[in-house]
Amino acid sequence: MNKSRLEAFSDGVIAIAITIMVLGVQIPQGAALEDLWRLMPPLLSYLLSFVYVGIYWVNHHHLLQAATGVDRRVLWINLHLLFWLSLLPLVTGWVAHHHRDSLPVACYGVVLLMCSVSFLLLKRALRHSEAGHPLRASVIGQGRKNLFSILLYALAIPLSLPSPLGATFIYVVLALLWFLPDHRFEQLRD
Repeated sequence: MNKSRLEAFSDGVIAIAITIMVLGVQIPQGAALEDLWRLMPPLLSYLLSFVYVGIYWVNHHHLLQAATGVDRRVLWINLHLLFWLSLLPLVTGWVAHHHRDSLPVACYGVVLLMCSVSFLLLKRALRHSEAGHPLRASVIGQGRKNLFSILLYALAIPLSLPSPLGATFIYVVLALLWFLPDHRFEQLRD
């Protein structure tokens, strides 16, 4: 199947998620610096979630560029990923106002964990669909970084019970980890 509809739909869902998140950030009540300072937790929550959505958008783009086409399995797994990404505005808003509370931080971690699991499933489905193209399949990769992320999310979620800020620290570190580029995708440009 042609992958362009999948890409366009995914881009639309991701753009809507970002829009909903920014609409959840309130305007300062006054014009003083302390009014803006009071909004720092929601702004930082938005920033972290924006970075996560951006990371998924960039990596989704790379994955689909490496694939020659998509099949029904890839379509459904992609919807699974989009479902979890669409929940980011909800948990972002919750954490923005309760960043020191265990349950919102744990739920944020569950959504991030499920995004990572979904992305790994998408990666594996695309790798399977490209079995006839060994170079493309190898570029799509095994998902080691995904597996490492899943492990850290799984550790951060229970950590959020005694230490919500400790769990948030892990979420930030994982976002920074995903900024490291994957140079395998450059192999397809040659």
